[in-house]
Amino acid sequence: MNTIMQIENLKKNYGSVQAVDGLSFSIEEGICFGLLGPNGAGKTTTIEMMEGILAPSEGQVSFRGKKIDNHFKKKVGIQFQNTALPEFITVKETLELFRSLYPDPRSLDEVIEICSLSDIIDRDNRKLSGGQRQRMLLGLAIIPHPEIIFLDEPTTGLDPQARRNFWELIKRIKAEKTTVLLTTHYMEEAEILCDQIAIMDHGKLLEIDTPETLLENHFDGALVKIPHGGRTDLKLDGGVLSGDFLEITTNNLDRTMRDLLSSQLNLEGLSIKKPNMEDLFLKLTGSSLRS
Repeated sequence: MNTIMQIENLKKNYGSVQAVDGLSFSIEEGICFGLLGPNGAGKTTTIEMMEGILAPSEGQVSFRGKKIDNHFKKKVGIQFQNTALPEFITVKETLELFRSLYPDPRSLDEVIEICSLSDIIDRDNRKLSGGQRQRMLLGLAIIPHPEIIFLDEPTTGLDPQARRNFWELIKRIKAEKTTVLLTTHYMEEAEILCDQIAIMDHGKLLEIDTPETLLENHFDGALVKIPHGGRTDLKLDGGVLSGDFLEITTNNLDRTMRDLLSSQLNLEGLSIKKPNMEDLFLKLTGSSLRS
């Protein structure tokens, strides 16, 4: 795959505060790239420099091997965390207004179809639900046929159904070979949508790789947890007693289950948990994604 964006030694200072401190990474064309970090990690500042909204204190942002300029702005779509919409006009009128700003906009029908807007196309902007508003904002972002689209926490505040519906829209856009850069407060969302994830904190890059590789590099096996029913004599590899439970960390789940059956322990209440991105995030940053 070709590299579509690259940042090199990117820094941003606000007086004595170093919001971004020497970030370097690249994004391959056609993937969904997740940029994650706790609140205050420097994600939004980083994205705004990548979008060309903020000027770096040091370092460089490149698009297809060239420093970003006004030409780059014609190739990018942006869905901000907060966007003020024109009032007293409909979704259709808003889309037409934004289409008039571009020399070669995507057709209205195509935007409506991709973002599933037909049911709200004649609705006043003031009467949109959270999920409907996000669908329309995504429609605005794809109007200029962007080669890369920035989605800054696009599903924050949405109910679970609206969030999952939005995931399907992101998958459709990615299927067009459009590169997606996503920030999110939901680790499940990142794990499902992202081909590559970068985790940052205090302005620095902590880790970058595929979700699968990140988990493999930091965790081994699975955690099996089962009520011990007072059986404090149990001797299983990797097993420790914790309150009312026997907890077993294992790299061989099949063997562990056979050992449990052989011990004649009642398997009711058994749970098996494999480490996920939430566990990794806590391990790397020492805090939850929303902290």
